[in-house]
Amino acid sequence: MARTLRGVLPFSARYSCTMAAKDSGPKYTDIVKDVDAGKFLPVYLLMGDEGYYIDMVSQYIADKALKPEERDFNLDIIYGAEARGNDIINIARQYPMLAERRVVLVREFQSLQDKDTLTDYVKNPNPSTVLIFCYKNGRMDARRSLCAEIKKNGIVFDSKRLYENELPGFVNAFMARKKKEIEPAAAQMLCDHVGSDLSRLVTEMDKLLMALPQNENRVGASLVEELTGMSKDFNNFELQNALGNRDILKANQIVKYFDSNPRSFALQPTLAALFNFFSDVLMAYFAPSSSDEDIAKFLGKSVWVCRQAIIPARRSYSGAKVMSIISEIRKTDAKSKGVGGYRSTPGDLLKELIFFILH
Repeated sequence: MARTLRGVLPFSARYSCTMAAKDSGPKYTDIVKDVDAGKFLPVYLLMGDEGYYIDMVSQYIADKALKPEERDFNLDIIYGAEARGNDIINIARQYPMLAERRVVLVREFQSLQDKDTLTDYVKNPNPSTVLIFCYKNGRMDARRSLCAEIKKNGIVFDSKRLYENELPGFVNAFMARKKKEIEPAAAQMLCDHVGSDLSRLVTEMDKLLMALPQNENRVGASLVEELTGMSKDFNNFELQNALGNRDILKANQIVKYFDSNPRSFALQPTLAALFNFFSDVLMAYFAPSSSDEDIAKFLGKSVWVCRQAIIPARRSYSGAKVMSIISEIRKTDAKSKGVGGYRSTPGDLLKELIFFILH
């Protein structure tokens, strides 16, 4: 039975404002694992809204399928806007030269006009060819025969954009692969600064690693502040912490800083950060126990992150208050877009919202 929030009716499902679980399907890690084991399929369709994973997976397959000395004769890169389906088929039918396999990488596949001409080939693909379709900024209709045949003989990978609350995990995983660490506050600052553009986020992380002294293995908030121009003391992460701990002075200092630095402040990312934060606070009421570890596991976050603000907020705010805060964030978002004829400045809207939250 679901736990009952103070002043709120019980419910068993996840709160409706949180994102729904993503559809099941092969993850990029599944493809990487198979490729590392030497398992190559004859055809891959990499599609979706997040171009970073499409580029990363396609390049990883090509790099692993061919040795450097084999690529001159066995790697073909084709652009959908410049080719026809039969051109791709003719190249894919060719056998590798002095290599075990050949790779045909079709970029901008979404621009290929006669995709359906590839259906017969996909039904009976050349086993020595690895054909990779890169379909960005959209998805092929799963009902099309071509898509159905690719699923039978290969893999269809859907590259979805990460939600805002998944970005710090992406940053941590990237740093771990580089044998480095990043402070949680620094990771959040970086995500707030860049947003959900993973390619740009990776570029910024590469810059941080280049600037990190050789004898250091941990990226701190000061380094992020130096390279991005963000303040390590006045940002969305610190605002969440101040609100979670009901630190009225600190929260108002941050709001004042935002209002006096309009070039470094954008209301919409701040509202998104607050929306995600208070949604997590609301969900924390439904953790199987009130221990810090169980709450962190339930929310899929680190214990450190939860202890900073989520757990204090769970103690400081009633369930009814959290629900009303989430509602007020939505209203503020609508006001910022002119709904209802509001013409308040972003700074004034944020001041009103923060006052509502704290009082």
